[in-house]
Amino acid sequence: MSTRRDSGPHRVTVLVLEGAKPLDVGIPAQVFTTRPSMPYEVRVCGATPGLVSGGDGLSYSVAHGLEALTWADLVFVPGYRFPDRDDPPRAVLDALVAAHARGARLAAISTGAFALAATGLLDGRRATTHWHYARALQAKYPLVKVDENVLFVDEGAVLTSAGAASGIDLCLHILRGELGVAASNHTARRLVAAPYRSGGQVQYVPRSVPEPRGERFAATREWALHRLAEPLTLDVLARRAAVSPRTFSRRFVKETGYTPMQWVMRARIDTARELLERSERSVEQIAADVGLGTSANLRRHFQRILGTTPNDYRRTFTQGS
Repeated sequence: MSTRRDSGPHRVTVLVLEGAKPLDVGIPAQVFTTRPSMPYEVRVCGATPGLVSGGDGLSYSVAHGLEALTWADLVFVPGYRFPDRDDPPRAVLDALVAAHARGARLAAISTGAFALAATGLLDGRRATTHWHYARALQAKYPLVKVDENVLFVDEGAVLTSAGAASGIDLCLHILRGELGVAASNHTARRLVAAPYRSGGQVQYVPRSVPEPRGERFAATREWALHRLAEPLTLDVLARRAAVSPRTFSRRFVKETGYTPMQWVMRARIDTARELLERSERSVEQIAADVGLGTSANLRRHFQRILGTTPNDYRRTFTQGS
């Protein structure tokens, strides 16, 4: 369901801790950049204003201290070096807990999950982090349900992601919920990033013979996206990929986190969302455009996947535009 706010810009704070990784800091700052086309205001802060020593030989000059967390709707905690050693300062942890208590969402990128875990806010929740640190996170915080085999985890008020590139996936996921598919896709194009990767997609973990993930059937998925109005069965997709249906199904799940038919349905619903946001076509016409046949069928799947109706979704994302 949408979490769109209707009054004023969305307020985003990026919390830079000692040893912060440059990509992890830059991703949310760039995705949620302050620009006319994006209703966001971004502040970068540290435990105190001034210079923060980062990782990889870089330092950050931050204008704000922890008061920025009292202002934010969404707080990002980028990854930082040596997270399995000392916890962040108590004042930082207290500020995160206070932000969460007043309703701000907290989102960790990579090893930023250690900071959230240190607050106790991840106890009893699913969470992820970079695969290299997953066991260390579980050992240090045994009450956290660590899942090292996903790109990101959305627990509502608390979100975590794997390595730096997965931070892009998490940011686009948040954008889809707040602004809709069209805005998320526009941002993905601006970043030259994949518009959508399932949070359930498997992280890359070194193997004796590394296998690229997400690439084997990329061309088949792109082909299918241009033919959503047509019948897309497992046999049709497997034939296009030149493998057996059984092989296609097994490898597709590893690449995307979805079965082929689950992925097709998600693609159809996401395309319907964009048409609802950006066109005046009727629900019946959109149902036909995306291969779901009837408005009743579209409504049923829309409700099951998104928890709302096409008409309510359209009203949410077209009001005030």
